[in-house]
Amino acid sequence: MTDASILLTIAVLGGTGKEGKGLAYRWAKAGYRVLIGSRTEGKAIIAASEIVQLLDGASSTVGMSNLEAAKQANIVVLAVPYTAHRDTLESVKGALKGKILVDVTVPLVPPKVTKVQMPAAGSAAQEAKEIVGKGVEVVAAFQNISYEYLMGKGDAECDILVTGSSKEARSEALKLVDAAGLTGWDAGPIENSVVVEGLTSVLININKQYGSTHAGIKITGATNM
Repeated sequence: MTDASILLTIAVLGGTGKEGKGLAYRWAKAGYRVLIGSRTEGKAIIAASEIVQLLDGASSTVGMSNLEAAKQANIVVLAVPYTAHRDTLESVKGALKGKILVDVTVPLVPPKVTKVQMPAAGSAAQEAKEIVGKGVEVVAAFQNISYEYLMGKGDAECDILVTGSSKEARSEALKLVDAAGLTGWDAGPIENSVVVEGLTSVLININKQYGSTHAGIKITGATNM
């Protein structure tokens, strides 16, 4: 456990879902204090207990409401379905001031989830930035990695593209990528999140076409220091 992990508390709003729980598991395993948030506190408590059990009790993971998790955290990660994106942000935005919001949401529109369909703001991350307003840095990350990789014991053959509203915020998010045992890349300003989010529909299509469950992406031709 590093000094940084001791000091930093990460809230995962929507941490009862697969993606959120997978990320929470990775950070808890790395030694961070992790708060699982949910609209239903009971579900959050159960999810947190499952992570603690997976790590044989060696974890500081607690379940609570989305709002309480956002209040207590240094960095807030939003991992909810797109249908809950706006409502969740509206309910916690007062607790986000001065913090970094890492938005994992992809604007999938069932049943055509293999088709890229972006909101009027350009992307879910840009929409989040509009909702939370000034005083909150917004980063988009982790859209292209599957739950299977996050919960796996070996190295994940999938890189993480990080876009965001400032280089400083992207740098902080890349630290979380590294803490999760993954390889991250600074993919530029938040406007580029449209590409990162859109790739998810492409990967879902590849999974369906080729009988996979965890297609991902790798960056080649560059060295990650």
